[in-house]
Amino acid sequence: MQNKKWEANLAMIVSRVFAGVNVNALKFLLPLWLVPAVGVAIRLVFGAAAFWIISLFVREPSVTVRRRVQMLLLGAVGMFGYMYLYLTGVSKTTPVSSAIFNSLQPIWVFLFSAIFLSEKISAKKVVGLLGGLIGALLCIFTQKGADVASDPLAGDLYNFACSLLFAGYLLVSNKLLKSVGTITLMKYVFTGAAVPGVILAWCTPGHSALFTHAATWQPIAALAFILIFPTVLSYLLIPIGLKYLSTTVVSIYNYLMLVVTTVIALAVGQDHFSWTQLCAILLIFGSVYLVEAAENDAHRLPRQAHGMN
Repeated sequence: MQNKKWEANLAMIVSRVFAGVNVNALKFLLPLWLVPAVGVAIRLVFGAAAFWIISLFVREPSVTVRRRVQMLLLGAVGMFGYMYLYLTGVSKTTPVSSAIFNSLQPIWVFLFSAIFLSEKISAKKVVGLLGGLIGALLCIFTQKGADVASDPLAGDLYNFACSLLFAGYLLVSNKLLKSVGTITLMKYVFTGAAVPGVILAWCTPGHSALFTHAATWQPIAALAFILIFPTVLSYLLIPIGLKYLSTTVVSIYNYLMLVVTTVIALAVGQDHFSWTQLCAILLIFGSVYLVEAAENDAHRLPRQAHGMN
């Protein structure tokens, strides 16, 4: 079991590094080379095709029709909704702001667990939740439009909603993984998400310069990276983490994503250093630390009580 946890942690490290670079690559493409709705459809269709092909070489237990419907619905609502909000948010705000909101997911995981799974609420968790909200609001209302962000307020609001939705997706995925295989989950989730993705792209006006003769090798290479690594490999590794780590621990790995995105964004000029962003990051880091510390305390108490009996 210890080896499995080590593999799960390694899977999350690789996944979040790719996810961090993904934000920078998406910012390069959106909206200059790709309309967000088209980008969503391409990622989801490619992911669905890739996971169905992979499933031909991986044997996993069969699942019931009910489970298949549940996974398709999770894709149509959770995966598609998250992907659409995410790409739209990235196209309007800075990569660092997008990554900041992704790092809020442990807070939302705790909130949803308390509401829907009757998880115990402690003072540390409440303080952590409030601190995370303050950090998010600080980022939303203090970021100003600049050459690196066309509509930062709208983009941050999209990213805020995106982080909430993905936290819910993680909780539902974690529950489904107890009875279905990793590849099975991914192929049905991406298939369910691809359907509304294609419909949205078909109905959305806009021109994607990537598909014209004006496109150079850089945007094509960026899209290829996004499709192969963050879309397929990263999403393939997340369920491995969910199988052997808690949902909160998996979501905490978004800190690594935030670090990678920030370093690259500042290095290539996709964002400018901001004291308010730094304060928001520190607030969120501290908030998630409190939530995780409270969760560790909750796990430690039963073990101590058991030892006293």
